[in-house]
Amino acid sequence: MTFREAERIFTDSLTPVYDMREAASLAWLSISHICKIERAEYLNLKDTDIPSDKYESLLNILGELKTGKPLQYIIGETEFYGLNFKVNPSVLIPRPETEELVEWILSDVRNSKTSIEGLKIIDIGTGSGCIPISLKKNLPEAQLYALDISPEALDVSKQNAATNKTRMHFIQDNILNPVSRELRDEKFGIIVSNPPYVTDAEKQQMLPNVLEHEPHLALFVPNDDPLIFYRAIADFALKHSDKNGSLYLEINENLGEDTVQLLKQMGFKNIELRQDLSGKDRMIKSKVY
Repeated sequence: MTFREAERIFTDSLTPVYDMREAASLAWLSISHICKIERAEYLNLKDTDIPSDKYESLLNILGELKTGKPLQYIIGETEFYGLNFKVNPSVLIPRPETEELVEWILSDVRNSKTSIEGLKIIDIGTGSGCIPISLKKNLPEAQLYALDISPEALDVSKQNAATNKTRMHFIQDNILNPVSRELRDEKFGIIVSNPPYVTDAEKQQMLPNVLEHEPHLALFVPNDDPLIFYRAIADFALKHSDKNGSLYLEINENLGEDTVQLLKQMGFKNIELRQDLSGKDRMIKSKVY
């Protein structure tokens, strides 16, 4: 069995679940992971036979992919902002648009005149830890805090921090009713969050591989109060921000203006709504005075 033949088997088997482009991408990513080869090398090896043990491993991955299980959960890892992250069904799979949020923060910090040393940043609802770990890796002088309600998610984020050689503070707490002593007197220069924001009504529009496999705790909010987490995070920011601190949020693309209005009503200033590379309202930055 050659690499080319294996790729064809993958794409033919997965097109009932995914479109052709994504099926081909999954074929390449699976081969890359199992055979430990780079793209350029792969293109030169397409007519080469795959070692039998590697082929068996590929078939095992294919069997799970056909159920709709995300590849990242099957292989247990993914890449985010150039770093490797362990993922499992207790955490969301990091998305490219969240990389854009990280880049926005880093760009603002680098362009500011304030010292990075001593800067405290907290990520609320950290999941895999992809946001604070990426920030810490690029801002080593800053102090990073990662908060999540899920002990299982925090276990994953702690493993990812160790893998990526970053040190930070981990806090288990519920932002809807925070009680942690570690937060009581802390003030942060930057507060960032990618909280749950998918309404129950939007569930039917989601792909089965997300709906059936990723943690609902990190995804969904009630139809009658879709901004419940943004209100709580904004309230936290008002109490725990340094003077002139910044709040960065990833948001529901359908609730951009609603989220802006919420922040205005709560007294935030310099609110900026930004679209992602797909042209969707996806991020908000505001100042806390």
